Amino acid sequence: MLNFQYKGIAQGKYVEGEIEAINNAEAAHKLKEQKVIITKLTQFKKKKKEAKKKGKSSFSFGRGVKAKEVLIFCKQFATMLRAGLPVLNTLNMLDEQTINPGMKKIIVTIRKDLESGNALSKCFANHPKIFDTVVVNLIKAGEASGKLDVFLQKIVISLEKREKIKSQIKSALFYPGVLFSVAVLVSVFMLIKVVPVFVKMYEGMNVEIPGPTAAIMSASDFVSSASGGGLTLLILIIFVLTLRFLIKKNYKIRKAWHQFILKLPIFGNLIKKSMLAKVSLVLGNLSQAGVDLIESIDIAKSVTTNTVVIEALENVKKGVFSGETLTKLFAKEKIFPTTFSQLISVGEQTGSLDEMFGSVASYYEEEFDTAVANLSSLIEPIMIVFMGITIGGLMIAMYAPIFNVGAIIG
Repeated sequence: MLNFQYKGIAQGKYVEGEIEAINNAEAAHKLKEQKVIITKLTQFKKKKKEAKKKGKSSFSFGRGVKAKEVLIFCKQFATMLRAGLPVLNTLNMLDEQTINPGMKKIIVTIRKDLESGNALSKCFANHPKIFDTVVVNLIKAGEASGKLDVFLQKIVISLEKREKIKSQIKSALFYPGVLFSVAVLVSVFMLIKVVPVFVKMYEGMNVEIPGPTAAIMSASDFVSSASGGGLTLLILIIFVLTLRFLIKKNYKIRKAWHQFILKLPIFGNLIKKSMLAKVSLVLGNLSQAGVDLIESIDIAKSVTTNTVVIEALENVKKGVFSGETLTKLFAKEKIFPTTFSQLISVGEQTGSLDEMFGSVASYYEEEFDTAVANLSSLIEPIMIVFMGITIGGLMIAMYAPIFNVGAIIG
């Protein structure tokens, strides 16, 4: 749960205070129920000491729990509830069956919170590192409708699709990553072990050294020296750490980096389609759950860390307040393709926006699968050519002086 400070007017008097909520929209809703006219609403972080006093489990649990284990837990939870088991009995059984200590602690805490009289959605919300706002809101919708098992099944489907997208991206990047690493390692080995042999040979022959060969010899001297190799490694580490720090802290650099990622040849399109599929899936599930559109868009931002996508969704959310149609709002944002806004247009016209979001998610999942399949067929010849040019170029450059001597003798 997040903490918010508010100022407002209630019964003709100025009031201020603190309130806990899952997000900004829920905080505003709670205050409206209390008949508070909000003038200011801001999120703040409580001090660690206060958090410890209240015994918040969200600060201590969640480490060492993988997404796959969360998926298995949700799947088992949904299956047992669908079989007619009470929630507390289900949690007791899952506690006994779970091996992972981190997940076990979370299940025990959820059970204790539930026994204390808290709503199930609030029990899950106490662990934001494990259960995001999408999961919490779907559980809340299940509680409100009395169809908790149905909405838990939606959570399972959503998590399965997310894991599928992650695994496909990893498998698509694994092969080129391995080949690139091999090419780099072979090149470094040749610079350290093979090139010095040629250097000694050419020193005794007194032959003219071409420019490319001289450049490779200089690179070999630099890499072979203790200071040179260590310096190169140190520069690389400093560069990576500095880049990560700047991306995290500097908004302009972070946005430029995220734009660059989306414009990468082949991989950029793959990443973009995976994000569109995830955003559509979340919007569809939340719409079916009865979550209002503005809150759904707000929650959809949590499925990605890409600043470009988050800003685009924020612009769409702001546009909804002004009364513009979703079709026009999505069409304005360059990150969303024309196909996306056209499909949304059909949903708005037919009044089945939730179903259309589901169709959009399915469409982009199929597009993503096709893109991964095409990438797999393209990447092998591209990487083989890359390795051939890298290693073959090194060898040709080193033999070039011998070819020149042969040409002169001939």
